[in-house]
Amino acid sequence: MIKALIVEDELYIRKGLISMIQSLNKEVDILGECESVKEAITVTKACKPDLVFLDINLKDGIAFDFLENVKELSFQVIFITAYDQYALQALKNGAIDYILKPVDIEELEAAIDKAINSTSNQQQERLEIVKEQLVDNKKEHMVLRLQEGYQVIRFESLMYCQSDKGYTTFYLDNKKNYIASKPIKEFEGQLPESTFIRTHQSFVVNLKYVDRYDKNGYVFLKSGEKIPVATRKKEEFVSRLLK
Repeated sequence: MIKALIVEDELYIRKGLISMIQSLNKEVDILGECESVKEAITVTKACKPDLVFLDINLKDGIAFDFLENVKELSFQVIFITAYDQYALQALKNGAIDYILKPVDIEELEAAIDKAINSTSNQQQERLEIVKEQLVDNKKEHMVLRLQEGYQVIRFESLMYCQSDKGYTTFYLDNKKNYIASKPIKEFEGQLPESTFIRTHQSFVVNLKYVDRYDKNGYVFLKSGEKIPVATRKKEEFVSRLLK
């Protein structure tokens, strides 16, 4: 029986993973679940899991803060991530298994099989590769290609994005906005998942600018904007808001 630990800051994702893992009958014993780097370090050192399901962004830091503190231990890692394409390429180059959110049960099964068949030495080498490629290249901005040239958008200043008919408008806290000729799905992966959330098919919101949430299905920003929250997104949005 393989001892596994789930390190993920979203409760509904942790519970969903546990349910799917149990349904696969892979003889994986879930030792516990953690939502923060601090908690994960303590539990990992005490329980010494064979396998860790690890989110990239955690409640009090990132995955590699945790890995740095437990590097003397041997265990396999399956990343659970919604990171941008650059990060995904880093994961591929490092040959570490990863699963995109929302988790697909077939991908989960394949990732578990690969992690089990990998040796701990190979795993450590791969972690070092990914750490160099991912952590050292964290971005604080994105660059939009506009008709008149290129515009740098700092994430900390971006309040929300709105998509309409194949175009996406970026609204900044200085009351400026910029329109790019691509749909919102082309940009969503570039935004840090720790602070941005998709509330609706047409909107991505920076949580730091949220003032309040109306149970009728609208979020109000500090600047006064009223943005819809789709029914299927309410549970995730409220969970992120209450953290």
